Amino acid sequence: EAGPAPLSTSCLGAVSHSWIYPTVIICANGFFTTMRPSESFLTPYLTGPDKNLTTEEVCNYSLNVLLQLGRDLRDCYGSRRLLCWSLWWALATAGFNQVLNYVQVLWDLRAPSHSSTVYNGAVEAIATFLGSATSMAVGYVKINWDLSGELALGIFSALDAGSLLLMHFTENIWACYAGYLVFKACYMFLITIATFQIAVNLSMERYALMFGFNNFVALVIQTILTVVVVDSRGLGLDISTQFLIYGSYFTVITGIFLIRSMYTIISIKCRNTSVAAESTAP
Repeated sequence: EAGPAPLSTSCLGAVSHSWIYPTVIICANGFFTTMRPSESFLTPYLTGPDKNLTTEEVCNYSLNVLLQLGRDLRDCYGSRRLLCWSLWWALATAGFNQVLNYVQVLWDLRAPSHSSTVYNGAVEAIATFLGSATSMAVGYVKINWDLSGELALGIFSALDAGSLLLMHFTENIWACYAGYLVFKACYMFLITIATFQIAVNLSMERYALMFGFNNFVALVIQTILTVVVVDSRGLGLDISTQFLIYGSYFTVITGIFLIRSMYTIISIKCRNTSVAAESTAP
């Protein structure tokens, strides 16, 4: 009669059927695919007989790269228009990612999956389709974005804020679904415009720098939101109150860009009036 399986074999089988085994495999794969062992030997390689550079030259090159990066960032964000679109990009993307991460939790609160018929997957699919449709519709909208762009940012951010506040105050799952559809469609519409506006006002060599830095700032803001609003070390708010915070967050974004758009429109009108007065003066 066969005896019990060895302890090591039984433990290995238990681990392979738990969450530990796939997690370790994924982490190991991520580690080894991103590890660059040659980077530790870059300086010796550059100072060796192949390149024959001095250590001072290597250090100066690295310093020059950092200084050039700083100058490029200064030039990119020195443009008020690019700064405006990039500011919206970072703020709105942080809020969008936060909503995307936690909306399923809110839906489960409004309509628990164990006792209700839910359509979360269908709503996500429809939201993605609407986002794609609104992105394509941008090409058919004939608007002077230099004049009306900030106003559009304010108006559609207001729709985003209203959708999130609706999702907080309503108990109806269908109203939550509708709010999410509006929220995602508005964001996808605006992010397409923002990408276009940044691209047309920027040299191609700086695309990766600016888009990458905008996303980095967005991730920093999202991390702050997570730590302050969600994490137990911060406020640790319940999911419904979290969406009240997110709605308020987009309300602040709305205020920033509506005020800015009013200032821009008034300034342009005053400038045009002055030019017209000068042209008609004797």
